[in-house]
Amino acid sequence: MRTLDTGDTLDHYRIDSTVARSGMSTLYRATFLDTGETVAIKIPHPEMEADPVLYDRFHREETIGQQMDHPGVVKVFPSEGRSRVYMAMEWIDGCLLRDLLKEHGKLPIDRATNIALQIADALDYLHKHGVVHRDLKPENVMIGANDNVKLIDFGIAMKEDAHRLTFTHLSNTLGTPDYISPEQVKGKRGDPRSDIYSLGIIFYEMLTGQVPFTGPNPFTVMNDRVLNDPTPPRQLNPEISPQLEEVLYRALERDPRHRYATAHEMLWDLTHQDQIGGAEDRATRAPVRRRSPLARRLAFYAAIVAIPFILFALMFFLAKR
Repeated sequence: MRTLDTGDTLDHYRIDSTVARSGMSTLYRATFLDTGETVAIKIPHPEMEADPVLYDRFHREETIGQQMDHPGVVKVFPSEGRSRVYMAMEWIDGCLLRDLLKEHGKLPIDRATNIALQIADALDYLHKHGVVHRDLKPENVMIGANDNVKLIDFGIAMKEDAHRLTFTHLSNTLGTPDYISPEQVKGKRGDPRSDIYSLGIIFYEMLTGQVPFTGPNPFTVMNDRVLNDPTPPRQLNPEISPQLEEVLYRALERDPRHRYATAHEMLWDLTHQDQIGGAEDRATRAPVRRRSPLARRLAFYAAIVAIPFILFALMFFLAKR
């Protein structure tokens, strides 16, 4: 099917402008002719419609958007009787959180905390309804008027009552390297605590102007996340309180068992920072020691070299039995 131009009509919608194009779809601003309401129209590219897995992703995003009803989650309108595959969604006047961070570097403490609170509240709602986003990042957070937050792009979200999707690309399986949890790096599907970890990364970036784990390529970033603790955020921004730093540490625990168990727990701490225990004690400890890039590489290569020996030992043991 051909692409749409300004002024074209698609069922009950008039195309007003092209907003963005990605590798899988095109986003348009449009007008719902029945009411005059401004909406967003997302149309998958033909190759996406032809790929069963990618089409399933698109359909899952649509289903979740239609079923969820929360001010912090983008709403998708019903799709009966359409002439082609597309999604009609609420239009959000604003910008991506990524654009906000590019413009400002880091955000004031109160503003960053307000945005984190709204994301945590939206996650709490999603998790209670069986949805895990799994690709939470500044590119998937819209900031509207008065800094109102909307979570978008549920293409690789996991829903409790949905079948498991199999992806052929690493990025589709894991999310974005800078923001995925250690358990996702290790190949696990992730659960609500994985979203909490991603929120911790976003909050850290809003407060300090940088992500806690960096490297020359995605695999180095992911390896750093599995082996190391983040640089204490108060070293990067002394305006961060010990209590707020403690919230970050609890969200960014490598072991999900030690992380916030629910988004509601993180939400409670953010709104009751004066009651957070252990923050002053942790703030006075010696800075976290991080492995040097060379040490990280040696550890990574040592693990790879050890795998054949472990397998050989296991086969030898089984043969003896």
